[in-house]
Amino acid sequence: MLIIRRFGHPNLPALVMLHGFLGSKDDWSILMPKLSQYFHCICIDLPGHGANHLALASPGFSQVAAHIVDKVSGLGIKQFHLLGYSLGGRIALHVAKDFPNALLSLTLESAHPGLIDNHQRDERAKSDNLWAKKLQQLTMPDFLSLWYQQAVFNDLSKQQKQQLITLRRHNDPLRLSNCYLATSLSLQQDCKPVLHQLRCPCFYLYGEDDRKFAQIAKDWQAEYGNDQLTLQPLTAAGHNIHSLHPRLFSDTLLALLNPTTSA
Repeated sequence: MLIIRRFGHPNLPALVMLHGFLGSKDDWSILMPKLSQYFHCICIDLPGHGANHLALASPGFSQVAAHIVDKVSGLGIKQFHLLGYSLGGRIALHVAKDFPNALLSLTLESAHPGLIDNHQRDERAKSDNLWAKKLQQLTMPDFLSLWYQQAVFNDLSKQQKQQLITLRRHNDPLRLSNCYLATSLSLQQDCKPVLHQLRCPCFYLYGEDDRKFAQIAKDWQAEYGNDQLTLQPLTAAGHNIHSLHPRLFSDTLLALLNPTTSA
C-alpha cells in the first residue's frame, strides 16, 4: 500500500506512527535505524498528505481514526503501540477514544488534547479558516514560508525552515485544506478524559523550549494524575523533537515503552 511504509520484522510488536500537518509517512524514516530493531514500525500517510487522497467529512476525527485502524487491521495486526506527533497526536487520541482495546500504549509528542472553552473554539475556528484560505490562494512555497514563521517553529533555523519548504512544496493544497479544516482543533472533542478509557500506559513527550505545549502537558497531568499520564520533558528541544533530535527521541521512546524483544 502506497500510503504505508513498514520497517522492522513483522514478528516484533507493532508501532503505528502518525505524522503532523504537512508531513508524511517518510518523516519517521530518520528514527528507523534504531526503532526498527525493537518494533515493527508502521508509518501511515494521513488523509490529504503524501499518497493518501482520502477526503474527510467535517469533523473528520472519527472517520480518520477508523481509516487508520482499518489499514492496520488489513495488515493482520489487531493490537499496536500508537505514536502521534502534533496533528497525528490529536488523531491518535481519537483512535484511543474509538478503539481503546486496540492500543498497547499511547505516546503523544507535542499534541493538544482539545479545547473546552467555547470562546477559544470560536477563535481557533476563525484562525484555521484564515490559514485554509491562504493554503488555497497562495503558492505552496509562499504558504509554507508563512506557516513556518509561527512561534511554535522558533527552534528551527532559517536553513531548516528552507529545507522543510523544499520538502513540502509538492503537496496538494486542496487535499491539505480538506484535512486541515476537517481536523481543526476547534472541532476536536476534549480528549483529556480518554485516559480513563485506556488500560495501557500513556506518555506525553514535549520539548522544554516549547513553552506552550509544556504547559498543556503539565496542566493535563495535574488534572488527571501521574498514574494516568506520564510526562517526559526533553531538554534543549522544541516542538518537533523527533525530527531535530532523532537519537534523543528514539532513546527516550524505547526507555518508556521498554521493549522486551530486540533484534
